[in-house]
Amino acid sequence: MTTTAQPARAEAATITPPRTTTSIGLLILRIVAGAVFAAHGAQKVFEFTLPGTVDAFTAMGAPLPAVTGPAIALLELVGGALLILGVLTRPVALLLAADMVGAIALVHLPAGLWVDGGGVEFVAVLGAAALALAFTGAGSVSGDRLLLRGRLRRFA
Repeated sequence: MTTTAQPARAEAATITPPRTTTSIGLLILRIVAGAVFAAHGAQKVFEFTLPGTVDAFTAMGAPLPAVTGPAIALLELVGGALLILGVLTRPVALLLAADMVGAIALVHLPAGLWVDGGGVEFVAVLGAAALALAFTGAGSVSGDRLLLRGRLRRFA
């Protein structure tokens, strides 16, 4: 009988946070990013009004401003609320990340980095937060987890 010795397995050099703390971190990220997106959407819908938002999108050179202005306003308002609730997190977050890429490309990039000059700083952070949620999902403290309950785990 021949036996082969198994080499001793080294402990992983990385520390994986417990699932609970990861989900709490995602909850915090969802609430903060979702609240900011929802506030910006509410501003476009209720303060600037949809016709005012269309005018602003026209002035910024956005394509099809009569369509994109209201669509972005509603995406930010409703999408922000959905992020807070953790519902449809991955697709909504991906749409919001694309929204921020558009905002950077059309408006903020020429102004540089700093937010006080209209630069990309704030929009880039929002886009990165949305993209992170698109990749990770909502976590276990979410509407996605409650609604899906084991179905389509990768979606949540």
